[in-house]
Amino acid sequence: MFLSISAAIALAALGSGADLPIVEVSADDTLVDRSCILRIAPGAMIADAAGDGVVKIVASDVTVRFESGSVLRGAPAGTAGDVMVGVGVVVEGQSGVRVEGAAIEGYKIGFLARSADGLVVDGAVLRDNFRQRLRSIPSAEDGGDWLWPHANDNREWTANYGAAISIERSRGVEVRKVTVRDGQNGIVLDRVDESRIYDNDCSFISGWGIAMWRSSGNAITRNALDFCVRGYSHGVYNRGQDSAGLLMFEQCSNNLIAENSITHGGDGIFGFGGKEALGDVPGPEGFDHTRKGCNDNLFIANDLSYAPAHGLEMTFSFGNRIIANQFIENAICGIWGGYSQETLIADNVFRSNGASGYGLERGGVNIEHGSGNSVRQNQFERNGAGVHFWTDDDVALLKSPWAQKNHRGSTDNVIADNRFSGDAVAIHLRATGATFVRANTFEGVGEAISIEGGEEVRAAPADLAEITVPAYEALGERRPLGARASLAGRQSIVVGEWGPWDHESAMVRPLDRTGGVHRYEVWGAPDSLDVACDSEGISTNIEQGEDGPAIVRISASPGVHTYSALLRGEGLERELSGTLVGSEWTVRFFPWTVDPRENVEGWREQSYGPQSRSVTMQDVRLAYRHGGPQELGISDELSNAEIGRDRFGTIATTSIPLRAGRWRVATMSDDGVRVVIDGVPAIDNWTWHAPKRDEGEFTIDSDRAVQITIEHFELDGFAVLEFEIEPAD
Repeated sequence: MFLSISAAIALAALGSGADLPIVEVSADDTLVDRSCILRIAPGAMIADAAGDGVVKIVASDVTVRFESGSVLRGAPAGTAGDVMVGVGVVVEGQSGVRVEGAAIEGYKIGFLARSADGLVVDGAVLRDNFRQRLRSIPSAEDGGDWLWPHANDNREWTANYGAAISIERSRGVEVRKVTVRDGQNGIVLDRVDESRIYDNDCSFISGWGIAMWRSSGNAITRNALDFCVRGYSHGVYNRGQDSAGLLMFEQCSNNLIAENSITHGGDGIFGFGGKEALGDVPGPEGFDHTRKGCNDNLFIANDLSYAPAHGLEMTFSFGNRIIANQFIENAICGIWGGYSQETLIADNVFRSNGASGYGLERGGVNIEHGSGNSVRQNQFERNGAGVHFWTDDDVALLKSPWAQKNHRGSTDNVIADNRFSGDAVAIHLRATGATFVRANTFEGVGEAISIEGGEEVRAAPADLAEITVPAYEALGERRPLGARASLAGRQSIVVGEWGPWDHESAMVRPLDRTGGVHRYEVWGAPDSLDVACDSEGISTNIEQGEDGPAIVRISASPGVHTYSALLRGEGLERELSGTLVGSEWTVRFFPWTVDPRENVEGWREQSYGPQSRSVTMQDVRLAYRHGGPQELGISDELSNAEIGRDRFGTIATTSIPLRAGRWRVATMSDDGVRVVIDGVPAIDNWTWHAPKRDEGEFTIDSDRAVQITIEHFELDGFAVLEFEIEPAD
């Protein structure tokens, strides 16, 4: 049904000097063809049945204002974020549209505009819209949580991940004073040019604060894009999983990125020249790969700190200027600029970056295969490495059309007039060509200049021009820089199953499951917190200390118990459910030399070798991380065994009485895992892999005990083994 405004108009004096008709929005497919005020009844829920928008603005040069207190909601409160569908408001093919004070919740896309030149979105609040459920937990990452931003020409971003606001193929757009919370993506700009995005706060979401695809000539200024993050557990893993405060993919050029707070993101800014630019996907007829990338952008006076990965990543791109920004405590490095050229990095502060880098990728500025880059007048303090340039054997990339047109190797780079203080190594060069060095100062560094292969450094010209901060116009009234200083440090990143904790409301996340005990963390717990459970054989209690989260503990008597508990407190109501398994496992740990992928019987024989150790445990929850069995603290005998951090095996067995019916088993593993039930495989992922969740099912015809065997091998790096069992119904 279409509801046009002529059927539902009343006049209202707004007090601002303008009289606008009121549209009562009470049904799907409400058409708006003139300036008006939208009124929505309190508590109304209006689903988008066809996925084409509940409110459709079908006229140009109109102002549409939400009445104060009116919220357009597409799904009931409490709906899981990953099942939300539809679009709240749509503008398509209209120019000069102005939308003020929108409040939109419960949709896959809150506000969608296509071919909407001159659009203005002012003062919108978009909460509780689509986001994926995250399977990573505090003890282990789930590789299925990674995002894929590399394709969007067919609108993959919004189809897969949703958005609070999505604007496509438009020019002269203005988006200001928008707030986004409890979602995955904030503002998506798809082929949007010559536009102004400022004074927005898209923070504490699990994807991208602002995402740009083939968008150029825009001003992105004075926005708060903090805590756009997933894939992080402090002190356990720092992945980021391609989340970012600001995403710039596929030839986004000539943009101004100024005075934004972009802290605690997977990356602060994640820029990539693009698969078309590289030649991985074909471009239009006659496409020339010469100097294709995200080029000639100005990144100035931003805070790009506390990222699980990089403060700013900008690869396969040209002519970018990165000036007067702050890069503090990014886990891998401040700037990652692989294959980029002609980049100016000047007057920035790099402090304590690279503490959790990967191998030699760590520190302040890291660029492989980059040429013509200048690192000038920066302050480097206590980084894993200050500046690191290198060349390696990237066979496939060097064959790409982009490389054939543009690649020059790591050469003709300048490092001049910088101050290094306390860095492990100030300048690290590996297999580089000409590198020009001049007038750097070194104080308390572990090593001033480390050269591994390639050419020796050369003296930079004495007449290098001094770098000055370029003039620019930062639009906006807000000052987000430093506004969240109390949350400094990556320890403030707490990610639950629906995204990062906002440090204001209460957030519940699973902590661990050990034997017949499940524990949950309640971050920001209210003073009054209660858990009630009527499930047979289940007991509960809450540990609430002065600092850190409250811990809810749910335990069971021996056997298999399914539970449902209600956790309540002021502003919090959450159902906790699961299956507790009270059992006793015999677990053998052992080093191996026989590759289990090639000779599993030989590998099993080594489980009885002289360094094998057997222990009794109540559950299989083995958070090895980057250690081995001897570091689990299970027993003195195991701690003293000669079992290393790599190439070790685990075999666990138990007998559990189960009721007749279908059962589901699940593992989190890195690396190979097998689960066998009464001699029949239920899970078989006998491969070298990153942390991954696998599931299987089995059926028993009568109440009886089943024999369960879990086999696991670790090759190298991070390791985890966790096992769960629950009724499949």
